[in-house]
Amino acid sequence: MSAPARQESAVAAAVAAARTLGLVVEEPRVLYDGFSVVVHLAPSPVVARVPTVLGRTVLADRSAQLRQMRLELQATAWLAGTGFPCVRPAHPEPLQAGGHALTLWELVEQLPDPVTEAESGAVVARLQAALATCPVDLDWLVPLDPSVPDGIVQLADTRPGHVTADDVERALAEWAVLEPWATDPTVHAAVFPDVPVQPVHGDAPFYNVIVTADGVLSSDFEHVGLGPREWDVAGVPAGVRAGYDEAAAELGLPGLDPQVLALCERGRLLQLLAVFPLADAVPGMVDALEPLVAGWRDSPPLTDLRTPLT
Repeated sequence: MSAPARQESAVAAAVAAARTLGLVVEEPRVLYDGFSVVVHLAPSPVVARVPTVLGRTVLADRSAQLRQMRLELQATAWLAGTGFPCVRPAHPEPLQAGGHALTLWELVEQLPDPVTEAESGAVVARLQAALATCPVDLDWLVPLDPSVPDGIVQLADTRPGHVTADDVERALAEWAVLEPWATDPTVHAAVFPDVPVQPVHGDAPFYNVIVTADGVLSSDFEHVGLGPREWDVAGVPAGVRAGYDEAAAELGLPGLDPQVLALCERGRLLQLLAVFPLADAVPGMVDALEPLVAGWRDSPPLTDLRTPLT
């Protein structure tokens, strides 16, 4: 499906789903189009997020997609109920229309003011402190699922100019090492008994923030799940890490474990490799992924969960 057709389909689905709830939608407006299409359902103060660029394992299991959406809505509703600044759900359940699954959120007026790296890092620490007592029964390291090896095996055919057969072989070998830890919390507990786990945002929380007149709001919890705190800090810029460390110390959060952080960073790289087959659908994504692939290629391979990646 072409990008315009995909966007049109997402908007139509958002409007149809909203109207089943009695919302008035007269002038839907696309706010963002990437892996999801985000639509303001004007004049209602509601925004729909419609995932449209999805791997084939996700497309093949709608029930799992809906389950994760439900967990996201539950976790963010709980978080908002504690008073933590985040974008609030506008409806407690995911909706389906036009072949799409989607979620509804309260509209917030975004300001163009930038967030400093130090402040975005501090937001992550405060978010983790708030999420620590979240009672929602979340899944483990949500993005590291069967979509990772499935995406990797597609690389040779979809990215012949960017990824070699040797790259694919190495990536699959690294996933074989990482998979037991990435998919089973009992393995983490056995290998890293002193590294605690808790609910985590799951998807670059330093980046997924919205500046409003009332302050900075955390957003985009699609990958909220259970994991080590290191998962939310994997691969962040140095300024973000400095802001995180300072705020975490003030909040009394334990220090990060270097080896677990390294595993999280390798898991992120494999996750990004796995979305490379979909990159043409998201403007700028190919250019963003190319240097990450080059950096991974130049790094030492992952051969053991306990071996430092230096």
